[in-house]
Amino acid sequence: MAYSDKDISEDAVIVNELGLHARSAAKIAEIARLAASDVWIIKGGEKVDAKSIIDMLTLACTKGSNITIKIDSHSDTEILNRIVALVESGFGE
Repeated sequence: MAYSDKDISEDAVIVNELGLHARSAAKIAEIARLAASDVWIIKGGEKVDAKSIIDMLTLACTKGSNITIKIDSHSDTEILNRIVALVESGFGE
């Protein structure tokens, strides 16, 4: 986990066969909306709002894609951990 004065981020790999699709993006957004701060998904230098299903779909994350999940406040560390666990579990699919 990388720390700075402002944010926390962690890398993850999309492991499920279907990649990051609408249903899996909805699961991320549901958790991200619980955060007090902003939550971001980053792929290849493109950063999108993890609270937006549409924004996440624009990243076109297929199986094997490397992403970074970033939060803007240490108070949302549990949210970060939950999203990383969700991604690493293949979204329960």
